[in-house]
Amino acid sequence: MLGDLPQTLDVGGKAYRIRSDFRSILRIIAAFADDDLTGQEKVYVALRQVYREFDQLPPEQYGEAYERAMWFINCGEQPTESHTPQIVDWLHDEQMIFPAVNKAAAQEVRLVSYMHWWTFMGFFRSIDREDTYGYVLMLRQKRAQGKPLEKWEAEFWNRNRDICDLHMNASSGAEAEDALAEIYRELLKGG
Repeated sequence: MLGDLPQTLDVGGKAYRIRSDFRSILRIIAAFADDDLTGQEKVYVALRQVYREFDQLPPEQYGEAYERAMWFINCGEQPTESHTPQIVDWLHDEQMIFPAVNKAAAQEVRLVSYMHWWTFMGFFRSIDREDTYGYVLMLRQKRAQGKPLEKWEAEFWNRNRDICDLHMNASSGAEAEDALAEIYRELLKGG
């Protein structure tokens, strides 16, 4: 229904309770950026972190469970086939993200005991372009699209490379997909 915030995800015709607080999803994002974790470990972290009743999930439904978890993390949107360049580095940008989200939410979001991921993302998407982080995102998007920066934008970028340059691991999503394929292969071997 319009406006509902999911608290469960359906997998194999059964509703499983989920951890919907924004902190849970940020832990998954941190795991996906961790070069020390294998693709399988990243998928495991995602499933374990999202599903409160992970131990009740049948292993043959891990693929569907992962797809539903990614749907939830994408705020109910299906991933598109076209490649969209990444402009957010959740770990490196943390010190800019929270002040900008706090401004949009008119409160310190880290102090609230619970905030649904979709609500958090609503505030994130409301970040003002006039805010430092909003400006950095706009510059990153321009560069990702191959558009030239105006002279003053290039000057800002060059003076603030530490906050403007992306530092994220670009392969984390592909590794997770490879790991999911490996899990499928292992399940097929098992019978």
